[in-house]
Amino acid sequence: MSIRMLNQNAEVLNKSAALHMNINAAKGLQEVLCTNLGPKGTIKMLVGGAGDIKLTKDGNTLLKEMQIQNPTAIMIARTAVAQDDSSGDGTTSTVLFIGELMKQAKCDYPFQICYGNALVQCTHPWFLVDGFEVAKRATLEFLETFKTPFVMGDQPDREILKMVARTTLRTKLYEGLADQLTDIVVNVVLCIRQSDEPIDLFMVEIMHMRHKFDVNTRMIEGLVLDHGSRHPDMKRRAENCYILTANVSLEYEKSEINAGFFYSNAEQREKMVSAERRQVDERVKKIIELKNKVCSGTDKNFVVINQKGIDPPSLDLLARAGIIAFRRAKRRNMERLVLACGGEAINSVDDLTEDCLGWAGIVYEHVLGEEKYMFVENVKNPHSCTILIKGPNDHTIAQIKDAVRDGLRSVKNTVEDEAVVLGAGAFEMAARKHLMDNVKKTVKGRAQLGVKAFADALLVIPKTLAENSGLDTQDVIVALENEHDRGLVVGLNHNSGEPVDPEMEGIYDNYIVKRQIINSGPIIASQLLLVDEVIRAGRNMRKPT
Repeated sequence: MSIRMLNQNAEVLNKSAALHMNINAAKGLQEVLCTNLGPKGTIKMLVGGAGDIKLTKDGNTLLKEMQIQNPTAIMIARTAVAQDDSSGDGTTSTVLFIGELMKQAKCDYPFQICYGNALVQCTHPWFLVDGFEVAKRATLEFLETFKTPFVMGDQPDREILKMVARTTLRTKLYEGLADQLTDIVVNVVLCIRQSDEPIDLFMVEIMHMRHKFDVNTRMIEGLVLDHGSRHPDMKRRAENCYILTANVSLEYEKSEINAGFFYSNAEQREKMVSAERRQVDERVKKIIELKNKVCSGTDKNFVVINQKGIDPPSLDLLARAGIIAFRRAKRRNMERLVLACGGEAINSVDDLTEDCLGWAGIVYEHVLGEEKYMFVENVKNPHSCTILIKGPNDHTIAQIKDAVRDGLRSVKNTVEDEAVVLGAGAFEMAARKHLMDNVKKTVKGRAQLGVKAFADALLVIPKTLAENSGLDTQDVIVALENEHDRGLVVGLNHNSGEPVDPEMEGIYDNYIVKRQIINSGPIIASQLLLVDEVIRAGRNMRKPT
């Protein structure tokens, strides 16, 4: 072999062996993830090298946490993870679709493709690839006509958003919790949405507490910070609060140059100490003056949230003035505070005015074990908020976190796309019928095999949903095909196994997720089918001599 002439240590898989390896790798990864799909999907337990355990049914988490060694499987996993990064969902569906496309090309020997039970002699993979490309373009065009458009406007249709969020969350969590989180994620996205600006999900703080039960998870119109005050005399709860968001150092800073001070009596020492702290004390006094100006003669309170440090003498001065102060706030929370409470984030205490201040109806501290949390709630017109996730253990909290992130992305996608797609396998069934009835007739030659393979691969979604629900796959597909032949657009009711109208049940998928799956799946499958040799002869992969 020519490669062995160049490198005696090279490892080569030729033709049919290479194609077999790629198909088997895609099928293997598909079999791992297929049981996770849909509301009735099961949960995987991942055990790490140190014995740590993770329970999840989220495809993105599984692909990131699993140690995959097969190069083909790694390639498919990276494609699926990229799908999640770009659109926020569809990881498991991408893996299933790619694996099913590869299943349609079972190779018995070089460049002979066994399709079903019929062996098509001398069918070069390029014919299948050409068919995949034709079918992909036709399916994307069909998706444009199949989607359900709507106009968001200034007052979005909450029911549509709730349906999309509910469909996503029910595939990750049990039904009762998913329905509760549906309202939360929709309200959160609409809270941070600003007209003529893209939705920034980083303005949502996701905080968790090992406390009570998962149904106690709630949305807070404001922020929750994971630290409390540092002075015993400061209030632990205050109402009607002005909020000063600052990035000012209120602690004594040592000079960069080593200097010594010499004194002969206590009075000189006190003068030197006061001179050292003069700048810091003046900053604190300016904050106290602003507090006295806006709060004197009222029942209002004053809260300082500072990104930099506040030393004990400054804390003592602020506490005597009745000011609640929090130091070392995380940088990510500073912008959120301004969006939630209003006002401005200041970098200097010069020219402080009331316009710099935000507002919160209540600020209080919650102590849980050794942890302290500060709640800033009842703010006016917030454009940032917090989802406080509660659960009895880390496994529950991790599952809810993954589900909430997917739910937020699904609502965000719906707002930006202004379109949704009927779910429950309805799109896949309709797209297959369109390919077989309309597109295949227009394709000449062996490329028809690729169109038919693509159409059959689309059925992997309804088939897997039926299988995971404990239903007979063949009966379900036949029933769905009969309804589509009658001109009805129906999906699968995973409880009864009967065809159901997804629009009536409120089952909707994201348009962008479906588009990404149809786009990326055939590209990876085509590249893998065209591989006729796998060569392990790279410099960093050479066998040791």
